[in-house]
Amino acid sequence: MSADGIYPDDLKYTKEHEWLEARSGRATVGVTHYAQAELGDIVYVELPQVGAAVVAGEAFGTVESVKAVSELFAPASGTVAEVNGALTDKPDVVNRDPYGDGWMIRITMADPKEVDGLMTAAQYRKYIEDEAN
Repeated sequence: MSADGIYPDDLKYTKEHEWLEARSGRATVGVTHYAQAELGDIVYVELPQVGAAVVAGEAFGTVESVKAVSELFAPASGTVAEVNGALTDKPDVVNRDPYGDGWMIRITMADPKEVDGLMTAAQYRKYIEDEAN
């Protein structure tokens, strides 16, 4: 974990505020602490079906909060291997535990090297700071 614990060092990050944890050609994807905080209380999550194709940089679902509806963008291309069905009944888990039980999809990556183009935790923290200024 990073010193502040908000952006784990073992994850990769996108400019659209998704995170990715890669392991052996599979990736777990969710939204960052920053994203859930900006969205506010999450009331609904729409995710793709298992077997659906996702493309890096393209929308794969939506998250709805009391403030707005936002698209979710895939940090890597591949096929959806698993969907976090628990979010259907308890979407607020994303607010409480964005890197744990609040994960959204797991994909079998088409090209694991795509991960190399994502930001590290340090780069993501700097990106957020720069965006805020």
